Amino acid sequence: MSDPDQNSPEMPPVNPPQDPDTAPAGAATPSPEWARAKAAYEALQGELKDHQLRSLAELDNVRKRAAREAAQSAKFGAEKLLRELLAVVDSLELALKAGAGGSAQAILEGVELTHRQFLKTLEKHGVSVVDPTGQVFDPALHEAVAVIESTDVAANHVVEVMQTGYCLHDRLLRPARVVVAKAPAGSAGPAS
Repeated sequence: MSDPDQNSPEMPPVNPPQDPDTAPAGAATPSPEWARAKAAYEALQGELKDHQLRSLAELDNVRKRAAREAAQSAKFGAEKLLRELLAVVDSLELALKAGAGGSAQAILEGVELTHRQFLKTLEKHGVSVVDPTGQVFDPALHEAVAVIESTDVAANHVVEVMQTGYCLHDRLLRPARVVVAKAPAGSAGPAS
């Protein structure tokens, strides 16, 4: 067998241009094109490094700004609601002053007005009342505190609301605490 290298024509070795700083002594000096290409490469490399550092700094600034804004939002996010609740506090203070020398009827009317004002403020901020009187008991919205026999209300329906429930938009804030009806013993209950 013959060696495959013997049959092919001899190729001169390819030597890349040498950097004049690292070239061995006696090596040929690089061409001006090579020097320009090297300078352009180094300039581009410097620009890319600068761009990378600026991008990282900008990302860090955005991250810090977002954290600062989140902290401010958590600290002062309820400001609008609380400002509106101050009007309710004012109404309660007036009711207390009226209670010192006013009639019971005037105090009751003042408290009713304050209650309506408070509910209106809550409603403005997405809070709705859960009032299930007469509805079917729903454990997702109601909390049964008692079960009583009733011939007036269908079984598994709410007889009385002990404590009103509230939702914030579609999320339950507090379930309504209710008394639930059950059929009297030995009876089928009223027709539904």
